[in-house]
Amino acid sequence: MATSPTNVAPAGKTWLGHPRGLFLLFFVEMWERFSFYGMRALLIFYLTQHFLFSDRDAAHSYGAYMSLVYIAPLMGGYLADRYLGQRKAVLFGGIVIAIGHIILGLEADGSADSMGLGLFWLGLATVIIGTGFLKASVSALVGQLYPRDDMRRDPAYTIFYMGINVGATIGPVICGYLGQRWGWHWGFGAASVGMIAGVIGFVLAKPLLQGGGEPPNPQQLAERVGGIISREWLVYLSSLLAILLCWVLIQQHAVVGWMLAGASVLMVLYIFWEAFGRMERIGRDRMLAALFLLVINPLFWGLYEQTGSSLSLFTDRYANRHILGFDVPASMFQSVNAAYILIFGPVIAALWIALAKRGREPSTPAKFGLALALVGAGFLILVAGTGAPETLTPVLFIFLLYLCHTLGELCLSPVGLSAMSKLAPSRMIGLMMGIWFLAMALGEYAAGMIAAATGGEAGAASRDGVLSVYSQIGWWSIGIGIVVMAIAPMVKRLMHADQFGGEEGAEAEAQRDSFAIVDREGEAQT
Repeated sequence: MATSPTNVAPAGKTWLGHPRGLFLLFFVEMWERFSFYGMRALLIFYLTQHFLFSDRDAAHSYGAYMSLVYIAPLMGGYLADRYLGQRKAVLFGGIVIAIGHIILGLEADGSADSMGLGLFWLGLATVIIGTGFLKASVSALVGQLYPRDDMRRDPAYTIFYMGINVGATIGPVICGYLGQRWGWHWGFGAASVGMIAGVIGFVLAKPLLQGGGEPPNPQQLAERVGGIISREWLVYLSSLLAILLCWVLIQQHAVVGWMLAGASVLMVLYIFWEAFGRMERIGRDRMLAALFLLVINPLFWGLYEQTGSSLSLFTDRYANRHILGFDVPASMFQSVNAAYILIFGPVIAALWIALAKRGREPSTPAKFGLALALVGAGFLILVAGTGAPETLTPVLFIFLLYLCHTLGELCLSPVGLSAMSKLAPSRMIGLMMGIWFLAMALGEYAAGMIAAATGGEAGAASRDGVLSVYSQIGWWSIGIGIVVMAIAPMVKRLMHADQFGGEEGAEAEAQRDSFAIVDREGEAQT
């Protein structure tokens, strides 16, 4: 996550007690998430129904795409911090995302030949790079509207992330319905309209940012490199060239997997080197606790992110989607999770605070174990609710699966980045945040591999094949979750939470973590 070196926003007009720029950023991020999740809701169906990919190949492509989406903000955040500033990064990212969706929308009306497929990969690659710039910076702009000691910062992020989940709720509903009922180009086109609306609003309301997010060194950014091109335009053009790299990688899922595996091994080795080579006992213990949480992270997301691949295909083919006289397109169900977050996010936040007041709030590692158990329970509930062969699964069990998975997400995501920021020494906080997102990218890739496994030898996901895989991963997830909860007290001792500087006890800890409201990727801001 890109952060600002200073937070000295000047006073300005407010709305509901907050700077009006907050609601501008709410608007921008709502439409960006509308476009992203609206397109993602159609992705697996477009691959299998338009390009006629096998379920296995579609799942591999889906996993590669989602992995790259999580890696891209590392580059975008660095370039924003080092050169562009957050405002220019958000604007550039939004424009690039809109172009990517337009490419997808134009191609969707064409043929499914090799040229059409190439354009499709180009559209996805463009969205990846644009997302890297926008997602890495838009949250940081929220913080720059407030001084560091402003009590409104936590509620501001709560408002901001509500906007994220509003966009993630309505995106699959509108884009999914249009794409599966009216035509693919209508769905992808609606996603592009959402992002264009966000960009226009961001440009017109620039003064509301109160001068925040500007380049750290405007003179350096304007300098000409080699006497030919300004450094700013060099950043833009280099980033556009990175689209070609993503275009290649997204078609080579195995290469993406090896890259993630190699990077993960290097990061683990680096953490061990830091812990045992440069730190005293408390610092070493905390790094080991952070590594424990980092290992759980991809396990959770690998299971949770069946939402956009194997679960969507199962819902489309084997669930009774007839609700109130209307056959609901399967893509629309991807809005259920975000809607649940809007409903249950405040409830879970209040629950942690209430438990903390009684001294009974679960520790961070215990919450991680509970998250794994809940995501596993969701799969087992779906398996148990499926009737005899040749019958459709009642839609109630799809909703119950999403409920368990959402509650699991709320146990893990809000406190994940918070834990990284607490456990890492100040000189390593940025790196640990990056490693957290690398672990999430690894989880997204694992999700594609798990979804591909439901395809069986023939590459097509049968009803029994999906249920068999779901049953296995469900039991394994619950089992691992129980083990994690059992050893949570030992991991908690490694965290040395009683020695965190400036902490005010369990209740204050719970209040801060409860304000780390999650977006749809588990991104959090404390």
